Amino acid sequence: MKKLLFLLPLILLTASSDLSDVTVDKKIYQVNYSQRFEQPVSLTYESSNRPTNVNRGSMDFYSEPNIKTSDNADYASNVYDKGHLAPAATFSDNEKNLKTTFSYLNCALQNQYLNRGEWRLLEEQERKWDDIEKLIVTVDVKFGEGTILLPTGATVPSGFVKHIHFTKQHVWKCYEFKNIKPTKKWTEHQVVHSH
Repeated sequence: MKKLLFLLPLILLTASSDLSDVTVDKKIYQVNYSQRFEQPVSLTYESSNRPTNVNRGSMDFYSEPNIKTSDNADYASNVYDKGHLAPAATFSDNEKNLKTTFSYLNCALQNQYLNRGEWRLLEEQERKWDDIEKLIVTVDVKFGEGTILLPTGATVPSGFVKHIHFTKQHVWKCYEFKNIKPTKKWTEHQVVHSH
């Protein structure tokens, strides 16, 4: 009996450490990923004036070995898109970079109207800004009021905050979005930078 009591805490410790946050450097972005939420917590990438040489075609998201991420089941029959945090279009300079953006490490459960609307428009604006100067972008994924646990196991974020550092001007622009259908333009989501 004493051996069983001794082993039980080790098993619990191992189980809880299996769902710890992991930090992964994918070269074109760095991500802090929550295995418990099955969602990224924060992700940073550099947006520069890369040429568009390849298109996404039929690429789809893929899992990473030994990391518990969301998967196709989490995005089925609901309002959530597989939202890129590091945009595919920003990394269309070569096939390797583009494919790297399709890792589930770079994928958030994002309201389809946000992903295809104001979030996409802000990404397009970033690509205009990066024609002039390099940007360092960090996306913080929020889990607060509005967070939903799906029956499939992944947690829907409550919102997203995008911090954009303009490296020549040494200024920041920051945009905060709730993970719902937007009711105002992306420009109206600008907030005071607090990163």
